[in-house]
Amino acid sequence: MTASEDENAVATEGQGPLAGLGILVTRPAAQAEPFCEALAAEAATVIRFPVLEILAPSDPTNLREILERLEDFDIAVFISPNAVQRVLNLALAERDWPATTQIAAIGNRTAQELKGFGRPADILPPRRFDSEALLAQEAMQDVAGKRVVIFRGDGGRELLGDTLKERGAEVTFAEAYRRGRPEGDTGELMYSFSRGQIDIITITSGEGLRNLYEMVGKLGRMWLRKTPLVVGSERIAEIARELGFKAAVETAEDPTDTAMLAAVHRLADQLRTDRT
Repeated sequence: MTASEDENAVATEGQGPLAGLGILVTRPAAQAEPFCEALAAEAATVIRFPVLEILAPSDPTNLREILERLEDFDIAVFISPNAVQRVLNLALAERDWPATTQIAAIGNRTAQELKGFGRPADILPPRRFDSEALLAQEAMQDVAGKRVVIFRGDGGRELLGDTLKERGAEVTFAEAYRRGRPEGDTGELMYSFSRGQIDIITITSGEGLRNLYEMVGKLGRMWLRKTPLVVGSERIAEIARELGFKAAVETAEDPTDTAMLAAVHRLADQLRTDRT
């Protein structure tokens, strides 16, 4: 497949570490470009197919009310880069961040986004970026009587909030955005699968993997399960196994572009070894 056949594909001619490999990138459209460019720079053929879209919160008034009283909270937890973008774009346009409100980030990508706004995280797991790792941090242990706001998307895991409540914290959830399933045309994607042009699928969200599974339909799932995956966390790898994926799964250290690219290299090396 060439770029002229599909405007969602990026082909790089010449030699590079990923030459000859077709890589499916499923990040939301607004977040995919840096990763796509990094892959294309190493001569991969990149196929873009967003499996999540980020929407405004269902009740923006509630979010604004919480932002107006940020100083009421001892800790503000950001669950994702999307939460950072939505919250800080709104908050910092109206006010300064209160010095008394500590910021906790669940992972590296979230922490990087915070730095971009000039607000580095006060609390960040050194490794294994998930709710369990954040809860293991010393600052999240003795929280009895503290007020914690969790900025997140709609739904999601309840472990973080439930555990903080058990530890005596007063927890407020703030929906910063909603996740939706794009109305993407799967025709070109199915064509690429049928022609054997997708060698690796990259996934950074469990919900995104489930969306992709639903979007491709029964026929697409047959190809999907046989295609090697690079995933952004062990939880996503577990979901892949639940869905019946049979091909190799490489787990990145975290869902950042740098870690995902390193995992793509590891999987590409493995695939080349298996073929020789």
